[in-house]
Amino acid sequence: MSEEKQLKVLVVDDEIHIVQVVAIKLRNNGFEVITCENGEQALKLATNEKPDLVVTDFQMPVMTGLELVQNLRSNPDTAQIPVVMLTARGFALKEEQKEELRISACVSKPFSPRELLQSIEEILKATVPA
Repeated sequence: MSEEKQLKVLVVDDEIHIVQVVAIKLRNNGFEVITCENGEQALKLATNEKPDLVVTDFQMPVMTGLELVQNLRSNPDTAQIPVVMLTARGFALKEEQKEELRISACVSKPFSPRELLQSIEEILKATVPA
C-alpha cells in the first residue's frame, strides 16, 4: 500500500462510542481517520483537512448533520466531498433532501460497521480517481 494514497475519512458524531467503533473499523481497513463530535468542528476540519469522505450523524448539538452538509455544499473547496449520513430510526431524510444535498448514503442506527465500511468503499470507488 506504499504507492496508494491513504484515503481520509472525517467521522462526526456526538456519541463517542459510535465515533470510536467507526474509526477503528476504518483504520483497520487502511483509512486515515479524523474525528470530532459536532457539525461546527466538522466544518472547520473538513475545510482544513479536505477529507475524501465525511460520515456524519444527523442529530448533533451545535450544528446538525444536515446543516453541516449544507455548509459543505456551499463552499467550493468542500462541495464535492461525498457524505454518508447516520440517522436514528424515525429520522429518515426525504429523497429530495438527499438529492439536493448530494448525500451519497443514509445508514440507520444501529448499523453494522462492516456494512458502513462497504458503503464507504463503494462510494469512494465511484468518486475518487484511482
